Amino acid sequence: MAKGCLIVCDGNNGAGKSSVIRAIEEFLTARNHPVVITREPGGTRIGEKIREVVLDPETPELCDTTELLLFAAARAQHLKEKIIPAIAAGKVVVCDRFTPATVAFQHYGRGIALDLVRSINGFALEGFAPDLNIILDVDPEIGMKRVASRGQGLDRMERQKLEFLSRARDGFLRQAEEAPDTFVVIDASEPFDVVSGNVLAVVANLLTEKGIG
Repeated sequence: MAKGCLIVCDGNNGAGKSSVIRAIEEFLTARNHPVVITREPGGTRIGEKIREVVLDPETPELCDTTELLLFAAARAQHLKEKIIPAIAAGKVVVCDRFTPATVAFQHYGRGIALDLVRSINGFALEGFAPDLNIILDVDPEIGMKRVASRGQGLDRMERQKLEFLSRARDGFLRQAEEAPDTFVVIDASEPFDVVSGNVLAVVANLLTEKGIG
């Protein structure tokens, strides 16, 4: 059985990750690729419980170190229970957020030392790495206007100040600059048909490179 792969969709809130992931799922399904859609933090029963704590707006006392460790704990469970088995079964896993978000939010946003963030991430990953990180880039102010337009309450991370979100955006872009072989930045301020078209072209190229399908 052919080995699968992991595609990550990441970027600031309001960049359109959910819509893009649906487009990727439809694209893969139409080509008979077995696909698993998941998210971080979450993706497993334990991970979803951790998500409730990390994103709960009623937990403002959650310190930066605890936040980092909780994200890593959810990721370790996610990998072992869901992502690695799916890839081994030949499935394409598409994940809403992954390690780029931890580096962007916890290092660039929170200011936790990069070596520490990478060390904790590395402990959770045990040598695993995504095949492709798609960064949907949008100005945080535009992104948060999109989030607000949904008419839903903001979670704990969405309630951060624009200055924090701007630092996180810089973090996403910096990671992409440093690892162009596995990162692709997509301008998420474009109309959705343009954004999704650009994303699907990148996904199709990855599948070709991996010999999937």
